[in-house]
Amino acid sequence: MGSKSEQEFTQIGRNVLIDGDITGKTDLRIAGKVHGSVIIDGELILEKLGIIEGDVKCGAAILAGVIKGNVDCKKKLVLQDNAKILGNVKAEQLVIDEGAILQGNCDMN
Repeated sequence: MGSKSEQEFTQIGRNVLIDGDITGKTDLRIAGKVHGSVIIDGELILEKLGIIEGDVKCGAAILAGVIKGNVDCKKKLVLQDNAKILGNVKAEQLVIDEGAILQGNCDMN
């Protein structure tokens, strides 16, 4: 596997709506809306206006948008001040900024 700078990176723009599941081995940045699950091996970045209506499984995540579903993060999960999760969270490490909302159970292993 190449260095972090050589890895693939996928971006979903602000005006994009995806109706279906997303799977992949790359890092993923979402500024738009996804109706479906997101399953990636890399890092997920959910921008402030980004919305995911479905479950998320990822290697690591930095969230500033809204997720209506469960989040299963293998490594570090960061909820920035605008983040809102309506579902259960599972992560190795969890950072919650002041103002973030987590409405569900949390499991840290």
